[in-house]
Amino acid sequence: MATLRTIDDLDACAKRVLVRVDFNAPVENGVVTDDTRLRAALPTINHLLDQDARVILMSHRGRPAGKGYEEDFSLAPIARRLEELLGRPVQLAHDVTGLDAGGKADDLKPGEVLLLENLRFDPREKKNDPTFAAELAELADAYVDDAFGTAHRAHASTTGVAKLLPAYAGYLMKREVETLTGMLDAPERPFVAILGGSKVSDKIGVIDALLDKCDTLIIGGGMCFTFLAAQGKGVGTSLKEDDWIERAAQMLDRAREKGVDLLLPVDVVCADRFAPDAKTLVCGVDDIPSDMMGLDVGPRTCERYAEATAQAKTVFWNGPMGVFEMDAFAAGTRKVAEAVAENEQANTIIGGGDSVAAVNKFGLADRMTFISTGGGASMELVEGKELPGVAALRS
Repeated sequence: MATLRTIDDLDACAKRVLVRVDFNAPVENGVVTDDTRLRAALPTINHLLDQDARVILMSHRGRPAGKGYEEDFSLAPIARRLEELLGRPVQLAHDVTGLDAGGKADDLKPGEVLLLENLRFDPREKKNDPTFAAELAELADAYVDDAFGTAHRAHASTTGVAKLLPAYAGYLMKREVETLTGMLDAPERPFVAILGGSKVSDKIGVIDALLDKCDTLIIGGGMCFTFLAAQGKGVGTSLKEDDWIERAAQMLDRAREKGVDLLLPVDVVCADRFAPDAKTLVCGVDDIPSDMMGLDVGPRTCERYAEATAQAKTVFWNGPMGVFEMDAFAAGTRKVAEAVAENEQANTIIGGGDSVAAVNKFGLADRMTFISTGGGASMELVEGKELPGVAALRS
């Protein structure tokens, strides 16, 4: 595979460097409520500033209509918080590639920072429009992509610009790619993968890929009921994908053939309805009532999963074990998160999405080896797909 060009290969002194970051952070009442993604980009930004680069940042936030400026999706709150984190002024352009952005980019001095307005205010961004990519490229002398979370999208700010300027991976992008590919190519064993979430259909490619790599595959979340159904078990009113039962059975067979220990729940927390105050019952997977639904893995399952996790030297986790947003059904996800955190001998990798929200909710993030910033991008990389945003940075 071609080598990833990185920011260490760039002489950024006095150059205008256009940096794609992922500042898609939550904002309430004009204040950023979680600055994790901003902090993740600081090593790259500070490296460029230390070289006296003229730094031009660009990002999307939320899902604007793509018909121009929308105050609810402005990056103004992002600029204010970034100023505090950097300890220096951050100018905000009032457009993306218009007169204000162009003028401020031209006037930018070494060591100064400019943030363009929300990329997705322009409908050409998601279309990877070559004209829009060219307008972005005109703002700078070099391009750095540090937004791994958007690397699976071929947008103008990722693949489009990378074709027009000398292009490099930032430190976050570099670490994401190296960590996830390293986990797959040369994991320390035993390698335990933990997958949760609601649907088997969303994780088919990931499961297939991990069955070729891991020693133990732990399944939880709503997706487990399709596997249990494939074993002939009744799952009540639990989430189940009838069209994927046969495929789940094939994966169970494949795990046996490859000697992979595929673990499914032995007990679950059932509820009479999907609500935080529902009537609940813990029962074995052979005894799920026909009028109840499973919303979390049970205590015996937690013990089993924790025991398997404790033996690992590499752990990859993506997807909650239950509806962890509701306290009544959060115990399974919490127990798995604690088991991963307590295994200090292992390289523990959290694969983005709800798993990140879970380890943050339970205050365990600082006990994980690596937390990916990319949900969809992480999963596609694990599947073995070439991400457009990464491919554009290879030479």
